[in-house]
Amino acid sequence: MKLDILAIGAHPDDVELGCGATVAKEIFNGKKVGILDLTRGELGTRGSADLRDIEAANAAKILGVAVRENLAFADGFFKNDKEHQLEIIKMIRKYQPEIVLCNAIDDRHIDHGKGSQLVSDACFLSGLLKIETQLEGEIQEKWRPKHVYHYIQWKNIEPDFVVDVSGFIGKKHDAVMAYSSQFYDPKSNEAETPITSKNFIDSINYRARDLGRLIGVNYAEGFTVERYVAVNSLDDLI
Repeated sequence: MKLDILAIGAHPDDVELGCGATVAKEIFNGKKVGILDLTRGELGTRGSADLRDIEAANAAKILGVAVRENLAFADGFFKNDKEHQLEIIKMIRKYQPEIVLCNAIDDRHIDHGKGSQLVSDACFLSGLLKIETQLEGEIQEKWRPKHVYHYIQWKNIEPDFVVDVSGFIGKKHDAVMAYSSQFYDPKSNEAETPITSKNFIDSINYRARDLGRLIGVNYAEGFTVERYVAVNSLDDLI
């Protein structure tokens, strides 16, 4: 299955929180989008890895992605090394995405920045002919995505471009809340974390509204880039 976009997150829920509305919009526009989670989020304070698997599957259905896979790297302890790079390369070559969306380049959680660089490195290495990989006994062809974009997470990183996601913020919210064990629940007796507050859930809306305000739309999501974004003409800009 060839994908137009492969959205990658260090943990289940990273994609939904970072670029869920953009994913929903691209699918609505006819693009084939998949999600790849690097870990099962087993170190999360609330819930469990098994529960997170169920929540991730439910979120994928809400967004309408074509496929979702999990590499089951060690949450908190995976490394940017050959072993982990090769596993991601196999997925890139399997799905041959034109665009990869991945974690923020720097963030509060150490896995986010680490996952960001790991995926970026794997995208480059995936295009090298002399790196040989096999999947299900078949030798894979080299593939390098045309673009690697990094979504924004906890920290307020200045975006290089923003996507108008007006009309899709509700679907993003629903996909995020599929992870009901993770977030605000006034009836829960489990330990509190920075993401279990009502303010954090509210931030899904108000951060997108603020970015939208800056470009004259209702809601937007921001991304950073590794190289310049090119346009054919000034008419491409909104």
